[in-house]
Amino acid sequence: QVQLVESGGGLVQAGGSLTLSCAASKLTFSSYSMGWFRQAPGKERDFVAAISWRGGSTYYADSVKGRFTISRDNAKSTVLLRMNSLKPEDTAVYSCAAGYMSRYARDYQYWGQGTQVTVSS
Repeated sequence: QVQLVESGGGLVQAGGSLTLSCAASKLTFSSYSMGWFRQAPGKERDFVAAISWRGGSTYYADSVKGRFTISRDNAKSTVLLRMNSLKPEDTAVYSCAAGYMSRYARDYQYWGQGTQVTVSS
């Protein structure tokens, strides 16, 4: 059974940084594009960033462009999300997903459970 497990979330002050990690197992990782999505309480799930299967292409939501960086290590079946200059509005549960490189959740087949990121003002 495919598993995606996120880690690295936590509580950080505004302006701070966090790096989220997503480890995949039982997945031909290098065959999938990977994405990060987030969901704040009472809101819909939003696209954050995506990276192509080789890592040559990346795509970001306008709200995080210039602050967040997505990367991947196919040898370790891991995708990272480096988050800098965090804002309180970045507070959400962040989930990684494997599938087709897209900003739409419907294009991803496999999902992790998510990790909480809380940014205090």
